[in-house]
Amino acid sequence: MPRFGELIYTEEAGGQAATKKETHMPKIEAPDKVKKGEPFQVTVRVGPHPNEAAHSIRRVELWFAEEGRAFNPIHIATVFLEPGYGEPVVTFTVKLEKSGTLYALAYCNLHGVWEARKEIKVE
Repeated sequence: MPRFGELIYTEEAGGQAATKKETHMPKIEAPDKVKKGEPFQVTVRVGPHPNEAAHSIRRVELWFAEEGRAFNPIHIATVFLEPGYGEPVVTFTVKLEKSGTLYALAYCNLHGVWEARKEIKVE
């Protein structure tokens, strides 16, 4: 039985998953560098993707792996989306004390969990 992490699709995914990247892979929009302790915006977009009960993005999550922290990652937020109503474009306000990597997860009810990541430098 595979570990859960092995079931998450990433940019490196091949096979059938490679054909779904464009419509399922989250895209993280955030600055490359931020000031320590100052709020900044992180937007996670998925799609274009269908938004109906039979096929939709149901959840978007944001996590952070902080450099030098003993136990990672830190869960920042989860947004649940109702098919037909909630579009998979979510903006979070975040503030960081240390550099690290943001991880966005998007869950499609038909095609599983997809991950994107972005390094953030804190100055």
